[in-house]
Amino acid sequence: MPFLSLLLNILWVVTGGIWMAAGWLLAAVLMVVTIVGIPWARSAFMIAWYTLLPFGQTAVRRDEFRGREDIGTGVLGTLGNILWFVLAGWWLALGHLVAAVGLALTIIGLPFAWAHLKLALLALWPVGTEIVTVDEAESRRRLLGRATY
Repeated sequence: MPFLSLLLNILWVVTGGIWMAAGWLLAAVLMVVTIVGIPWARSAFMIAWYTLLPFGQTAVRRDEFRGREDIGTGVLGTLGNILWFVLAGWWLALGHLVAAVGLALTIIGLPFAWAHLKLALLALWPVGTEIVTVDEAESRRRLLGRATY
């Protein structure tokens, strides 16, 4: 991990990023406990880790990154995202929005507020995304000849 990403991740954890990661972890555990939520739990665990250390990583659409559709990127993924939104997505997104507003009030907190806004969007529709390093995303983008995902 580059030094700047490491520094930003440390500051992120100290300024409250750990609490949102704990929220994602709680959502994942609740999904596992319900048994029917197990398919969403894996995504929530991955995003909990991403929420704990967001700098140097990015979320990409799995079908665009891998170049093929799978069960999570098709119709079942859409239905899964709708169910996720109702059960956990809206309150995780709300938590990220509240954190973003609080951090945006300071100049120093603006990069962290931006990260919370990206995580809030991810909280609304996580199924079908994959967390990769920024370097992996960039090399894949170059390989596929796309400007952005």
